[in-house]
Order: sequence, then structure tokens, then C-alpha cells
Amino acid sequence: MSAVATPAPPGSPEVRSRWGLFAERDFRLLWVGETVSQLGNNITSVALPLVAVLVLDAGPLAAGVLTAAVWLPWLVLGLPAGVWVGRVPRRAVMIACNLGSAALFASVPVAGWFGVLTLAQLLVVALLAGVSSVFFEAAFEAYLPELVAPEHLIEGNAKLQGSASAAAVAGRGLAGLTVQLLGATAGLLADAVSFLVATVTLLRIRTGPRPVAAEAAPDGLLRQAREGLAFLLRDPYLRSFTLYGATANFALTGYQSITALFLIRSAGIAPGWVGGLASAGAVGGVFGALAVRPLCRRLGTARAVRIVLLALSPFGMLMALAGPGPGTVLYLVGALLVVAGVVFCNVVLNSFRQSYLPPELLSRVAATSMCANHATIPLGALTGGALGAAIGLRATMGVMTGLLALCAVLPLLSPLRTVRDLPTRELPTRELPTGEGAVRAAEPRP
Repeated sequence: MSAVATPAPPGSPEVRSRWGLFAERDFRLLWVGETVSQLGNNITSVALPLVAVLVLDAGPLAAGVLTAAVWLPWLVLGLPAGVWVGRVPRRAVMIACNLGSAALFASVPVAGWFGVLTLAQLLVVALLAGVSSVFFEAAFEAYLPELVAPEHLIEGNAKLQGSASAAAVAGRGLAGLTVQLLGATAGLLADAVSFLVATVTLLRIRTGPRPVAAEAAPDGLLRQAREGLAFLLRDPYLRSFTLYGATANFALTGYQSITALFLIRSAGIAPGWVGGLASAGAVGGVFGALAVRPLCRRLGTARAVRIVLLALSPFGMLMALAGPGPGTVLYLVGALLVVAGVVFCNVVLNSFRQSYLPPELLSRVAATSMCANHATIPLGALTGGALGAAIGLRATMGVMTGLLALCAVLPLLSPLRTVRDLPTRELPTRELPTGEGAVRAAEPRP
């Protein structure tokens, strides 16, 4: 007579190995809220400029200013936001930012219904939503390590990045359908609802915040911001990774800003295919996130980043060769592989930063890094447009995708080029690693 198998309890190792972080209630809540919020954000990325163009008859310059307004707060508030977030409970900051963003985006359809919507209001909404994003991202970067054990950070970031990429595919498709059936302003209302859903999930998380340090002296904000910047510039890993992120964002937005024009006017691809091809990169992001854990286990985190960067980045240059018919495949393959590589590296490097930095420095160093990375986005978009007008669309695609391929060597300016795994603690600057043994032998920070 055989024994009857009983199911494993929820907290058992069997369940943990089968479901990973999805077996943990608090992470599930965070993941659901962020996935829904990312879905809403991608709807807004399409709907907001359409509101300006279709409802308010805005021209190209106004549309460009509207896009720049979203990113401008990073240049002004990135550093102080990281310092301030380090002094307060992260989850409270994230909830406040979600509620503020929900109110901002809901104000647009409300104003439209009453016939009082103006371009000035759209610009204010975009600017304040950008401010909210700065504080939310700084808090989120420091909050995930409070919720997830250090050894599971790669898994957590991979799941969040993977769902964000999937939300980008679905969100852009939903945006077009929503605009067509309900009007452009309805897309912003959907985003407002998504922020409310994310707020509810954050409120239901049971894990309490870690204690925060007492408020610093009045002059502490500037001093701590300088400390975060100095730490980033002094550390060989963080310095080279930030340089890579800033340069890669410049190249990515440089070609993405002209992609639609390039596909239609230079590659001869029918306009109806442009939306689907634009979503191809997001599908690549899903694949990149899924590949992180198996590749890092097999190769090591540092070696996996080296191989993925050097192997996938050059494929971006295929996009510049795209043409009608079978030539469309060149753009599809290039976009899939480039974004897969970018998302893969984002997961590993974000996890590295969260486990490598001491908690008291995490939010300000992370915000400093994100500030540098985001600052190049509007510059890349402007440069791509200017080059497109000066040397042509196909040539600009070639220049920007070639620059992206060259960016792959920047992380190799750090000890990344010699180690198998990235370290999980701060290394003394006078004892930089020269090989695998140096990283493993380093003393953990108390």
C-alpha cells in the first residue's frame, strides 16, 4: 500500500524552489502593483503626445517640449531626491508619488470633459509627473532590498523587468485601441487607475520598513549629495557602469527618436507595421529578463554581463540595414537582441548596486547614477533628430547603433573584465580586485 503524498506547506523549500519569489506574498503584491503601473505608464507614453497633437493641435516643437518636460526633473532633483529618500520610509514615498501621479493624470480627461484643457496644463502635468517619477524611482531602488533577501535580488529584478517589458508590449497596443475607441484623454485616465492599483498593493504589504537614520543637520543635504557623487566617481565598478548607462541611453534614444520616420521613409515599410515593429524591442526585453538567472548561475554575474554585452550589442547595426519585405527581418532581429541585452544588463547591474552598496548610501548613490543616465535621454533625442536632418535617417541609424555597439566596452574599464562574479559588498578603494580570488577574499562591510 503506497503512502498518500501531502502537498508542501506554502513556506517550504519545495514551494520556494518551484515558485521562487512568487511564493512570497509581499513580493507578489509589489510585482502586481508595478506590473499594472507599468502597463498604465506605457499607455500614457503613447496617449500623452496624442492628446497634445489630436486634441490641442500642437506642433512638433510643442510635442518635443512635452517629452523633455518629463525628463527635466532628473537634472534638477536627481541628487537631492536620493539624499532625502534615504531619511524617510521608502514605501511611504512610493505611495505618495503614486497618489500624486494618479491625481495629475486624472486631471487631464476631467479638464477635457469640461472643455478647459490647455497645452500649459499638459506641460505642468508632464513636469510634475516627472518630479514624482524621480522620487519614486529613488525610493523603489532602495525599497526592494528591504523586501527581498540579497541572494534573491537578481530574481526579483528579473521578474520586475520581465513584467515591465511585457507591459510595454501590451500597453502600447492598448493605447492605440483606447485612443481609437474612447479618445486620447481616456488613456491618461487608465494610467491614473493603474497608479491607484499600485497604491493598494503597497498598502497591503506587511513587511515593515527598516529604521532610518535621524534627520541630518540643515546643511546635510548638499553634503550628503556630494558624498554620494564622490562615492560613485571613486568606485571603479559604479563609475564605469554609470558611464555605460549614460552613453547607451544617449545612443538608444538617438535612434529611437527617428525610428518611425526611418521605417516609413527610408526602409519603405508600411505604416501599419511600424507599431508592431516598435513593440519588438519590448518582447526582447522579456527574453532578456528570463535569461538572467540561468546564465548568471552557469557563467557568473560578471562573465555573463561581459558575454551578453559584447555578443548582442553589435546586432543593433542590423536595424540600419532594414528594408521592405524580407529586409524587415533585419530590424526585427536587431531590435530584439539589443533590448534583450539592455534588459539583461539592467537586471544584473541593478541587483549588484542594491547588494554592493551600504544601506545608508544606497538611495543617494542610486539616484546619482540614475540622474546621470536619464540626463542623456533628451540629449540623445535632440541629437538624433538633428543628425537625421543633416546626414539622413539611415546614416543616423548607423551612427547611433554603431555608438551603442561601442558602448559595450565601457563596463570593461572596471574590474568586471577579470572577475567571474560581481562583488556583493563594498571593496576598499586601496585594495581593488585583480581577479576572482580578490573579490571572494574581500572582507564584508560591517
